[in-house]
Formats: sequence, C-alpha cells, structure tokens
Amino acid sequence: MVGKVVIAGGGPGDEGLLTLKCIEVIGSADVIIYDRLIPKSALRYARPGTELIYAGKEPGKHAMEEDEIIRIMIREASNGRLVLRLHGGDAFLFGRGFEECIAVLSVGIPCEVIPGVTSAIAAPETYLIPPVLRGISSSVAIVTGMEDPRKGRAFVNFRELAKAVNTIIILMGASRINEIARELIEGGIDPGTYVAIITRAYMEDSKVMITTVSKLTTGQINVENPSVIVVGDVVREGLKAMKKAGINFESNT
Repeated sequence: MVGKVVIAGGGPGDEGLLTLKCIEVIGSADVIIYDRLIPKSALRYARPGTELIYAGKEPGKHAMEEDEIIRIMIREASNGRLVLRLHGGDAFLFGRGFEECIAVLSVGIPCEVIPGVTSAIAAPETYLIPPVLRGISSSVAIVTGMEDPRKGRAFVNFRELAKAVNTIIILMGASRINEIARELIEGGIDPGTYVAIITRAYMEDSKVMITTVSKLTTGQINVENPSVIVVGDVVREGLKAMKKAGINFESNT
C-alpha cells in the first residue's frame, strides 16, 4: 500500500509558532526529513522509533542534495510510510516544497501541504516592524536576494522595486546587500530610507540593526546569515515602537 508525503512549514524557529496541524503530523509520521532552521524542540513531538533524517542546507554546505531528499521521500512513501518533509518557515516561500510536492505526485504518491509561519513576516513583527501600515505603506514585496544563476536570468529587479512598492522584505540577501542597496538607489529610492536587518530571529542571539540604504552601500556593515532585511518607512515607525517598548537594537544611521 502506498503511503503519503506531508510537506510542512515549521515556522521561523520558535516552537510556539508551530501550527497545531504541524505538531499533529510530527507526532504521527514514520519518517521526518527536516531542515536546519526548524524549531530545535519541534522533534520532541515525534513518536519513539520515528526515523529522523537531517537534510539541512546552509551557504556552501548541504547535508543532503535535493535529488536525494526526493528519492528518500518517494522510497519511504512507496513502502507505505507516512513521510513528513519539515521545512523552516513556509515550505512554498523560497523553499523547495512545491518542487518536492510535484515530484511525489508525479509518481502517484499522495501529498498534503501544511502552511507555516514565514520569517519574512514573523521576524520584522517580533521587533514591532509592520510590513504594511495605514498611511505609510500599502504594498509589500517579499523577494530573494540570491538567485540561482542556472536559471539564466534574474527575476528580481531591485531598480524597478525601488519605486514599485512601499516595503521590500529581502530573504537570503546578506552576501549581496551592498550591491542591492546600490541598485535601489539607482532605481530612485531615497538613500536615507531606513533599513532593519534582523539576524537569527527567534534564536538566543537574535538581534536587529537599524541603518539606511546609503550606509549599506559603503561595505562597512556586515550582514550575517540568516537575516531578514526590511527596507521602507515602516522601519522608522517600527523603531519608534521599539523605543517605547524598551527593545534593544543596534543603530548605524
């Protein structure tokens, strides 16, 4: 009998942001293939005897390549097992969840998707930065700062985004932030626009730095991975809230 694959988002790293549905499937899965940025304590909900397979990826170092992950998913589900592919954040937002879903469906294996809380929204909000705000921002773009060169062309044009939306949230942009900042200025963004760099959100050493687009072009600000970068006037408003709430932040404006 064919089993099933569940592709779930485990949220941004805080166990409290796991959905009840995600916890339920962790507790019933026979095999869990999990990523680097899931909440550390998420696997405590797994049953004794559940096969746990680490498939974490970080820049320049992959515990397991995507083809191998898919092979394991198909093999285990074909043997009648319930396979959980547990991603950090949301599996369909700059994850490989959709590709994995299509791969298992293509060989006749049922696939269910459980959405997760994305760090793109959760990380700014934990520092009281709203993605949109009445009278300040009515549009937001969530984009990747690092695209696979094998695609042959770039899909994200930061020069066009500079004037197209009010808030830009960048994931995986740490290594290119200087170049991205220059492109935003070339596109017409005010160089004094505030930027929040939220690093290791929901981890013990989480921090936020407030700076400006122009400061980022200098190359003097080191942005670490993993970071969520927020560009727009919502950052200035969030900074006001952080000060009132007594939240610690670094400043380089």
